[in-house]
Amino acid sequence: MSAPSGHALALPHSATLAWWLTAWLRGHEQTDHVLDALADDVHLLEGGSALDLLSLARARGATYAGLALPVDGDPLGLGGPLDLNTAALEAGQAVVAGSLALVPQEQGETVQWRPFDAAPRQLPDVGEADRSLRETLLGTAADLADLDVARWRPEAADALMNLHHRPGLDAPLGTPPRCVDLAARGLQAWAIVDLALDDDGGALSSYEVERRRGLLQPLGRAARRAIVAACSPEVWPH
Repeated sequence: MSAPSGHALALPHSATLAWWLTAWLRGHEQTDHVLDALADDVHLLEGGSALDLLSLARARGATYAGLALPVDGDPLGLGGPLDLNTAALEAGQAVVAGSLALVPQEQGETVQWRPFDAAPRQLPDVGEADRSLRETLLGTAADLADLDVARWRPEAADALMNLHHRPGLDAPLGTPPRCVDLAARGLQAWAIVDLALDDDGGALSSYEVERRRGLLQPLGRAARRAIVAACSPEVWPH
């Protein structure tokens, strides 16, 4: 899936649900506040209400909810089984809450969630994801400068120059500030990749496009790992 476009970067639906469901399961946020936070794009359990969505996670014994952002060849945040991995890969995202997984499907202005069984998963921790993002961003900035990014994609160059202007994210109580910051920086990097890969109708040769894609792939992976770690409480710092 692509990062949100435009100036107002927003987390994927699954990241938002993971944060707010975790806050509710841990008692940091009241039910009404959580439902209000999810109401911007109404989150519903398939065949049920938003409250049913929260209740299902609690009934399954979940104590927190985390994020998955899989792409072809990198099922980041997933541990199986196959039906979950297939659905999450198609959606580009999922929420994993213990043995329960939820995969979103947009239906107009509503987000409906399909429940699946989930197996244990392995994740990068917050510190590792943070270091990887910083290092990869520095390397990618130099590579894009060599490719004269300012000439063919000035928006991407502007984004690289304005990394200190981070998107403001509405995180629930109990979310570590370090993780809110990491999620914001991951979103920025994700947006840079999307901007830089948009070739405006093929102005570059196929060789140049493939070279650019190869240079940006590590940043896209680091951005996804950063957002997943920032939105997965099992790897949050204590």
